Amino acid sequence: MPGESERRQLDELGYLVLPGFVPSPMLAELRERVEMLWAQEGSEAGSEFRHEPGARRLANLVDKGAIFADIVAMPEILECIEHVIGPGYKLSSLNARSTNPNNAESQPWHADSGAIADERGYWVCNSLWMLDDFTPENGATRMVPRSHTWRRLPEAGNTGSLPGEELVTGEAGTVVVMNAHMWHGGTANRTGRCRRALHAFYTRNDKPQQQYQKGLLRPETIAALTPLQRRVLAIDDAENDRLSAATTRMSGFLK
Repeated sequence: MPGESERRQLDELGYLVLPGFVPSPMLAELRERVEMLWAQEGSEAGSEFRHEPGARRLANLVDKGAIFADIVAMPEILECIEHVIGPGYKLSSLNARSTNPNNAESQPWHADSGAIADERGYWVCNSLWMLDDFTPENGATRMVPRSHTWRRLPEAGNTGSLPGEELVTGEAGTVVVMNAHMWHGGTANRTGRCRRALHAFYTRNDKPQQQYQKGLLRPETIAALTPLQRRVLAIDDAENDRLSAATTRMSGFLK
């Protein structure tokens, strides 16, 4: 459970670093599993979400291994998520991102889902799980602390330096919880090795999921979920079904 100082840091700076959160056996299993999936899915990897030049992606991970359902419902992380969003939250997506070796491109500055806090407050919160060390050379994430309070988005496509930016580094096994309204982005990987991470992204219950979990998960995956995992994934939430259907209809209209 986050203490007073941790809650204050989430409130004021917009992020919290949890070194050594992932035990070594779990870290090894996560690494092995994502590499197996990249090999199996090939050019289709990440297609449930999107492809990205200069990076490998995976999406819909809860359906691709029990360990992924475990990590999205860890109580210590969920308590941090609830502190940012409030008690009514759900998993929006669980993706993997691996920055390619010698990739000179940085991600543009962004807030996840283009989210701006509304009259109810914050509605997106992300957790970044470091599967490799994050260093200044290999594509660590940069952030602008306190930018979550500004209620505006960064300039579209901007990859340049910003005043007050900080680079978040750490050893593999570190988890970073961030208020995803905070401006952030991955940096260039100037090394000869990939830099891998998982992104467990949560949203408020009145917003649609980035990836509609109930529609993506196989029946056997749903059958194996614990009650807590079902709640986090909004499997039994009729309002979430309505939101997903409305989003699907709007997407078709816009196309």
